[in-house]
Order: sequence, then structure tokens, then C-alpha cells
Amino acid sequence: MAEPLLRLTGLRKHYGGLAVTDGVSLDVRPGEIHAVIGPNGAGKTTLIHEITGVVLPDSGRIDFAGRDITRLSLPRRARAGLARSFQITSIVAGFSALENVALAAQARDGSSFRFFRPAASERALNDAAMAALGEVGLGDRAAVPAGALSHGEKRALELAIALATQPRLLLLDEPLAGAGPEETERLVALLTRLKARYTILLVEHDMQAVFALADRISVLVYGRVIATGSVAEIRGNAEVRAAYLGEDDA
Repeated sequence: MAEPLLRLTGLRKHYGGLAVTDGVSLDVRPGEIHAVIGPNGAGKTTLIHEITGVVLPDSGRIDFAGRDITRLSLPRRARAGLARSFQITSIVAGFSALENVALAAQARDGSSFRFFRPAASERALNDAAMAALGEVGLGDRAAVPAGALSHGEKRALELAIALATQPRLLLLDEPLAGAGPEETERLVALLTRLKARYTILLVEHDMQAVFALADRISVLVYGRVIATGSVAEIRGNAEVRAAYLGEDDA
């Protein structure tokens, strides 16, 4: 079995006397979608912040691609190939979809900001941005201002922005939040397509989508992982049903 791309070992974060993450250990294997689920207040947001470097854990270790990144800054984690999407939206409403994605490609490229130079001088960036837009089904919406896109299209644009950074791991934070039934169906289909090319850590409340997408699931309750396993194993776990899915053993 391949070494995990991401390994969390004993992550702990306290705020005063409250343990928000309490010894969290899990791993994400190359090529899988690993979902993290749990009720509100379970510690999912803090866990995401620890992985991406927004906050530092009080103790524990984060290994990514065989490297200890526990104390690395957020930008250095991003350069290592860790991309987060579907947080508080980071799109620029007045820029076109293409320009939004080109900004991410430009940051990855390390070049200075030159959006107002002739387009031909930015061909490489535009080509990379168009490729990312094409991956998420927005190729024909490249010239549309981001603010004029539908909610589902904005979610897809956020994903294209993440893809433009050439990530090794995608961390998707509530990608279906606020989406209607048709948008949810399209986004699940999109993530299913991307699953063949990217390793994904998925945090999501929509259990139907989680069960459709995930290879493995970890269940977080009160800051602790109470179970990790396949969809079938999580569905059949009595502790998970009692703590999260709202069912008793009967």
C-alpha cells in the first residue's frame, strides 16, 4: 500500500479549557477521496485550519508528501501542493472567470502582476487558466464577470482557482453549501470526474453526496475521530449512528 499523501498524528488544539481537536489522527491515501464528517461543533473547521496553516496545533504532527509541515506557513504549504477551496469565497467579482483563475496560475508561476499588459504576453497564464476552467466545465464562461455567475458556477470557479495552483491534494470545505438540487447534482458529477486525477480531502454535510463520492470516511465528534472506514463500514457502525446519523442500534 502506498504511503499516505497526508498524515495527521495526534493533533490537539485548545481554546481555554475547550479541546477543539483532541488527538486527531487520520491519513489520506494517494488517489482517494477521504471525507471528514461530523455534527456542528465537532471541530471540523479547526481541523481544516490546522491542515492549511491558518492556525497551529498545540501538539501533534502533520506530514504531507513525506515532509513534516506542522509549522510551515500557509503560503509554503500551498507551494508544496496543498490547495484549499470552498472556504469564504475568494473570487474577485469584477474580474472575469478567466482573470480570477489566471491570478492563481500567476501566483503559482511566481510572476509579478501584469494583468494590464497585452494579452499575448500572458498567453501561458491564460492557457493554464483556460485548462482549469475547462476541467470544471466553465470554458464557455471564461469572459463572464465572476459576480454574474450562478451560485453553482461560482463554486466551480473556486475549484478551478484551486486546480490552477497544480495541487497534489485538494481540500474541499463544504463544496455543496448553499447549492440547490440541480447544482448539487452537477457539482457531485464534477467531483466524480476529478476524482480520477486528484487526491481529495472532503468536508461536507450532505451525506448523500459523501456516500456517493468517498472512498473512506472519518467521523469527527467533539474533536475526536470516533471511526474511520469505507462507506459500508461507516453506515454499519453503531457508534456513528448514535453519535451522528441519529439512529440507535435498532
